[in-house]
Amino acid sequence: MPKAITGAIRIGVGGWTYEPWRGSFYPAGLAQARELEYASRRLTSIEINGTYYGSQKPATFAKWRDETPDDFIFSVKAPRFAMNRKVLASAGPSIARFLSGGITELGEKLGPINWQFLPSKKFEPDDFRAFLELLPPQADGRKLRHAVEVRHDSFRTADFVALLRERGVAVVIAADSRHPQIADATAPFVYVRVMGTQATQKLGYSNAALELWAERTKAWASGRFPSGLDCVAPQAAQVAPRDVFLYVISGHKVCNPAAAMSLIQHVG
Repeated sequence: MPKAITGAIRIGVGGWTYEPWRGSFYPAGLAQARELEYASRRLTSIEINGTYYGSQKPATFAKWRDETPDDFIFSVKAPRFAMNRKVLASAGPSIARFLSGGITELGEKLGPINWQFLPSKKFEPDDFRAFLELLPPQADGRKLRHAVEVRHDSFRTADFVALLRERGVAVVIAADSRHPQIADATAPFVYVRVMGTQATQKLGYSNAALELWAERTKAWASGRFPSGLDCVAPQAAQVAPRDVFLYVISGHKVCNPAAAMSLIQHVG
């Protein structure tokens, strides 16, 4: 029988510079300048989080591109200045500066952009629609994929999900966390941030939990919807295969690389 068609699965962590990983994830004595090189050969994606706090030079993005394997993918967190504002419709200049600031130097390794909002930001339909309309489908001739990470219960409405589906924008699925979960499929890809690693587990999660997340990841990739997740306006029909980007974030952070590597093995 022909092999089933599935989307690509990318699994990793947020950032790669974290002192407690030195000696636990990174070998003792590894030069800090080689940490991205090392991490990118054990993970299949990394979410760049430094871009949330400040801009990077185009040469820096090019350097990161060249230090990683050909099939590696970066997701990029958008700058907080674009989202942390009362009127989202005024974010155009911040968005334009970010998208013209060098991220396309990542080339084929540029994955989704995560536009992360503060927990205090409430859903205002007209203003949020205006924000989504500011997100261009491409930059420098390169197709862009957008995801929004919202953390206020007011977003748990069918109107919000419908807005994202109209634009093909993904909602970041918050997993094992205190943040509200909106697990609806709204884009041609799925973006998950798993935040529940624990110090009592060597790999951050139990083997059963890792197997569960691996099965969910494979379900998304094959076009199915996994059970046990909280949707607002689920679609009844099966959808096309989707690329999946899953990041092990927060929790007991020192274990996150081990959890991500174990998930890569489970999805095999």
